[in-house]
Amino acid sequence: MREQNLNTVCEEARCPNIYECWGRKTATIMILGDICTRSCGFCSVATGKPNKIDSNEPLRTALAVKSMDLRHVVLTSVDRDDLKGDYGAEIWAETIHYVRKYNTNCSIEVLTPDFKGYLPAYKKVFYAKPDIFSHNVECVKRISKLVRTQSDWDRSIDLLEESVKFGLKTKTGMMVGLGETDLEVLETMQQIVDRGVSIFNIGQYLQPTKKHLKVNRYVNPDTFDLYRIKGLEMGFKVVESGPLVRSSYHADEQVQKLTFK
Repeated sequence: MREQNLNTVCEEARCPNIYECWGRKTATIMILGDICTRSCGFCSVATGKPNKIDSNEPLRTALAVKSMDLRHVVLTSVDRDDLKGDYGAEIWAETIHYVRKYNTNCSIEVLTPDFKGYLPAYKKVFYAKPDIFSHNVECVKRISKLVRTQSDWDRSIDLLEESVKFGLKTKTGMMVGLGETDLEVLETMQQIVDRGVSIFNIGQYLQPTKKHLKVNRYVNPDTFDLYRIKGLEMGFKVVESGPLVRSSYHADEQVQKLTFK
């Protein structure tokens, strides 16, 4: 990663599972730089004016995946609302193509921004045909504007539904501990599975710095077990639920579970 001058969300977002995932030969690479144009209240990724697009990044990403001999890679990115043409979707598609070209035995998962709901942008990603398409709703709808001021909850749901319609295995995730109720969590899960989403991840929000949103509650591990049981009963194929679960947690196992279901 250092040799290819790449960023990982594992480090930028201070993920608690970083060494477990890297030890399993999985990693989450963050493309399109490390500065986000949005300032979500939960996220520790830097906010500001991003650098120019690096046209060689897709190839360097593929070479890094190859040199690390990854068996599953998750590609994610900062939001690039400054790129008015397609919000960075072309780089997304090129990265998927290059990773697949140089790593035939590595499955590819993408965790994308919402591309501001611009259909031609996210269709570029769809046509690149990742093994898993993921986009996080992050929280229940009622508190979404507090948590993600510059995003739109319904736009996220619509993007997930478009991915399902396109025929992609589709995944989303959210945090708890931001002010939601357990009933709202279960209602949100039902809304999402009704759109055809296959994989659902849910974990405890942890405040990354004093500048970020405070933790409203710490959810009991038994409640996380309840979320998992209820989610499977609702119809999700895979549910990862636990205090330290994050977007890419056990991502390699999830793709295998979907493959053999």
